[in-house]
Amino acid sequence: MATDQLDLRDLPPSQRHATIHEAFDELAAGEELTIINDHDPQPLFYEFRAERDAFDADSYDVERRGPEEFVATLPKK
Repeated sequence: MATDQLDLRDLPPSQRHATIHEAFDELAAGEELTIINDHDPQPLFYEFRAERDAFDADSYDVERRGPEEFVATLPKK
């Protein structure tokens, strides 16, 4: 399974969701996008679950690695 990774911590907040959506759209079925963020990406999970039919919400995973480091995996069906 191929994985792409984005570290969003240095990206302005206004650009983050568009960047994530573009990267996710470029994935093939069965691939996943891993993002590194400075806050819990729970709102992004709900956004993807509501708007992206190809998002595999059941396989979504998020791990808090530090006070300002969250790593989330967004799999594509």
